[in-house]
Amino acid sequence: MILLRLCRLALLSLVLPIQPADANQIRIKDLVEFDGVRGNDLVGYGLVVGLNGTGDGLRNAPFTEEIMTNILERLGVNVTGEQFRPKNVAAVFVTGSLPPFARAGGQIDVTVSAIGDASSLLGGTLVMTPLNAADGQIYAVAQGTIIAGGAAAEGDAASVVQGVPTAGVIPSGARVEREIEFALGSLSSLRLALREPDFTTAGRIESAINARFGRGVAVMMDSGTVQLDISGTRARSPAHALAAIENIRIDPERKARVVVDQRSGTIVMGQDVRISRIAVSQGGLTLRVRETPVVAQPNPFAPGETLVVPRTDADIEEEPGIGLAEVAPGTTLSEVIAGLNALGVAPRDMIDILKSIKAAGALHAEFVVR
Repeated sequence: MILLRLCRLALLSLVLPIQPADANQIRIKDLVEFDGVRGNDLVGYGLVVGLNGTGDGLRNAPFTEEIMTNILERLGVNVTGEQFRPKNVAAVFVTGSLPPFARAGGQIDVTVSAIGDASSLLGGTLVMTPLNAADGQIYAVAQGTIIAGGAAAEGDAASVVQGVPTAGVIPSGARVEREIEFALGSLSSLRLALREPDFTTAGRIESAINARFGRGVAVMMDSGTVQLDISGTRARSPAHALAAIENIRIDPERKARVVVDQRSGTIVMGQDVRISRIAVSQGGLTLRVRETPVVAQPNPFAPGETLVVPRTDADIEEEPGIGLAEVAPGTTLSEVIAGLNALGVAPRDMIDILKSIKAAGALHAEFVVR
């Protein structure tokens, strides 16, 4: 009998996998940003060549002709006073982000976007373009073949466009030429900035770090900042201390929030959203107006003139909705949504009901409409 019970328990453990105790815990690195450890935006102005007749019209984009003239003159080609109107070039903005601790010689991705009246960048090649940061210094140089995410085709009487062929990317298309100095090894303290400021989450981060390294290493400054004393971690370097801190797991606290997308009818909610006692009644009216004008004209060879007599049919119909329904206190929003779905309420009507519940003060959550 004992052997049979053990076999049953073993079989049950195979069918039902045991969830780890910290399945809902999140690493600190996924909740915070380390102060000073961030990327820097880069931007440049360049020229794309090799387009199949889909470039800028130089009469409408004189800046394209100007940059093309400057590039040719730097290459030793004198075009002063010449009239040239190629259709295979386009002026573009080149943007990218320099990651933290990027070293000279490294490569980053860049995005290329047309700024003139070019219809497509498909098949184009970006000519060497310096990328500047906010301080005006050049930190990278971009060049390469553009991968555009759209397609365009046209004939004599029609054209079709799918996606956005006037913008594309160059994977690893920029090479880092200048490094941003950041002396991480000399820091004795560092701040953690929470992506979603919350006092409870900041307090749990403080407690978890102090439990690992000792009391006083982490101090919560406010809902979005935790101060670290790196010297108190007794790590070999600040980098080693941050490597150990960022993998500590905690259970973050989340705000009760409802996000509604009116364009697609999507409703996303958290598990802590609650609704107070409230009664809901929903219905709708449909107005229809139809115009059917009638043309009245005289008989042949009879005096008179042709008239257009308007005829309008208008009616109002009341669509069936949900009757008066009472929501018990402490009910979760997910239960209300499930009930509305069971009644066949459309997503648009459901969004209107949620707005009305929020306006009545019965929806205890942050309500975000996009």
